[in-house]
Amino acid sequence: MAKRSDASAGTPATVALVAAGIPFTAHAYDHDPRAAAYGLEAAEKLGLPPEIVFKTLVADVDGGLAVGIVPVAMQLDLKALASAVGGKRAEMADPQVAQRRTGYVVGGISPIGQKTALPIVLDESAILCETILVSGGRRGLDLELAPDDLLAVTGGSYAAIARSR
Repeated sequence: MAKRSDASAGTPATVALVAAGIPFTAHAYDHDPRAAAYGLEAAEKLGLPPEIVFKTLVADVDGGLAVGIVPVAMQLDLKALASAVGGKRAEMADPQVAQRRTGYVVGGISPIGQKTALPIVLDESAILCETILVSGGRRGLDLELAPDDLLAVTGGSYAAIARSR
C-alpha cells in the first residue's frame, strides 16, 4: 500500500499518518449530502464489502468522551464500549460536542489526528482484515490502512464493541 499525499487528501488524519510513517491509501468518492448512512454510502460508492469499512462514533462514557470504531453495517454496543474504557455507562455524544472535541464534522470524524486525543476502541472484527477503511477527516474521503497501524497511531485497543442491527 503506497502513501498518498495529494492535496485532496490533506487532512489532520493524513498529516498524522505521514508524520508517523504509516502506509495508507486515500479513497475519495463523491459524497451525497442526502445520504442517510455515511459509512454505508462509503462502502457502496467505493465498491467494497461493508465488513472492511468502519465508522467512527463518539460516545459520552461516564462524563468523558471515547471513540468506538465498528463496521458500517453494525451498531456500536455502548455498554461494551463503556466497559472497554473502564466505564459503566455510555450514550452517544452530542454531535456538536463531538465536532468541537475532534475537530471534524459529523460524517467525517476520523479516529486519526483528532484535536483532542480521546480513548479509541476498534471492534475486534478488524483483526480478521488485512486492511480496513476509516474516515479520512472529511465526508467523501476514507483511508485504508492495517488495523494494527490504526491502533498504533491512535493509541487505541481492540474489544468486542459491535453488535448486529
